[in-house]
Amino acid sequence: MKIIIRWILSALAVIITAYLLPKEAIFIESFFVALVVAVVLGFLNSMIKPILIILTLPIQVFTLGLFTLVINAGLVMLTSGIVSGFYVKSFWWALLFSLALSLVSAIINRFEPKKESSQE
Repeated sequence: MKIIIRWILSALAVIITAYLLPKEAIFIESFFVALVVAVVLGFLNSMIKPILIILTLPIQVFTLGLFTLVINAGLVMLTSGIVSGFYVKSFWWALLFSLALSLVSAIINRFEPKKESSQE
């Protein structure tokens, strides 16, 4: 049940982020498309992103980790190419979308109930 709630919250974050940015730059057709974007982006972030970070390790070190922003934007562009109904105009809008999505997700996750730890 917790996975479904997190999935819906991720889709909500995608919808909010797309709403904050101009429609001609970022377009999401429906909430269902946002659910698909959340799944695809989550998959790419968990499977492809670690590989890309390892492959670009020298650049990561040289840029003090800022190249990760480029990787995030690339994954958003890849998601735009995979999911029909999700449109990102350019790399720069994908970069802004990924930054805004991180911020919106952090705000939404702040309201998520914390696990209670039992210490005796």
